[in-house]
Amino acid sequence: MSQSSRAVRIHRTGGPEEMVIDTVTVGEPGPGQVRIRHHAIGLNFIDVYQRTGLYNNPLPLQLGMEGAGVIEAVGEGVTHLQAGDRAAYASNPPGSYCDVRVMPAMNVCRLPDAISFETGAAMMLKGLTAQYLLKRSRPVEGLEPGDFVLFHAAAGGVGLIACQWAKALGLQLIGTAGSDEKCALAKSLGAAHVINYRTENFTARVKEITGGQGVKVVYDSVGKDTWDGSLDCLRPFGLMVSFGNASGPVPPFAPGILGAKGSIYVTRQTLFSHIVKREITQAMADDLFAVVGSGQVDIRIDQRFALTDVQAAHRSLESRATTGCTILLP
Repeated sequence: MSQSSRAVRIHRTGGPEEMVIDTVTVGEPGPGQVRIRHHAIGLNFIDVYQRTGLYNNPLPLQLGMEGAGVIEAVGEGVTHLQAGDRAAYASNPPGSYCDVRVMPAMNVCRLPDAISFETGAAMMLKGLTAQYLLKRSRPVEGLEPGDFVLFHAAAGGVGLIACQWAKALGLQLIGTAGSDEKCALAKSLGAAHVINYRTENFTARVKEITGGQGVKVVYDSVGKDTWDGSLDCLRPFGLMVSFGNASGPVPPFAPGILGAKGSIYVTRQTLFSHIVKREITQAMADDLFAVVGSGQVDIRIDQRFALTDVQAAHRSLESRATTGCTILLP
């Protein structure tokens, strides 16, 4: 049986004003699919990249990569979920900015009863990103308790999760942020050291904090503005992990500079390379659910917008006015 749903879509790429609320028809799930009714929806920078066309997708495009709600129906072959289950996901294809949708079941996970829908929607993409960064994107020499790591945008949604998780792992996370208030927030949630990159030279401060040694790994979602300085923060054989472009894409560079800076490594990571199998997705999600359930990681939801206020939500995110996680409420 088909039903109608509100859905935030773009018919051409551009600014927040290109997002409109359309009415779409939602049918029954096919093989390997589920139909989920959202109680909360996550907002992420990847949504901005898709809206602006930095990441290309066919148009019209229904935005959104993350949500939580109740499974209404399951298609043939889906065995890990059933109608009535509380569930949450971070998944391709886009489409979570809506009341209800049909989508692939592979990356949809049953949400523990102790975790609310709002927390589930806020944490899946950001929390699974923090998981693969700290657990699956490690320097060649490994990470041990006491090691220094540099994390840009430490007061953002991924950053505040990473601050807490890194502390739980015994790492000394050096967090950067764009204001003293954001630095204080990151410090309060586990960052060992914080740097206001608007008033301090973060490269010089990292060298000072680490006694001139540099860090084993840099986690960078900022992109163009922090790239060159980040490479200079690494110790020999260190790893530069790029996972976003908030300030714009990194310009081309000559690989030869990596040797001159200490035979360092560079990788461009994305969550969707890691969650290509349901078993891997579930294992990563179980790790996330465990640290959240234990209280070692608190998911901060600092902004809530109605689904109909999605344009304002995007403007707030792009202006870097947000901290922690932002959710949309249908």
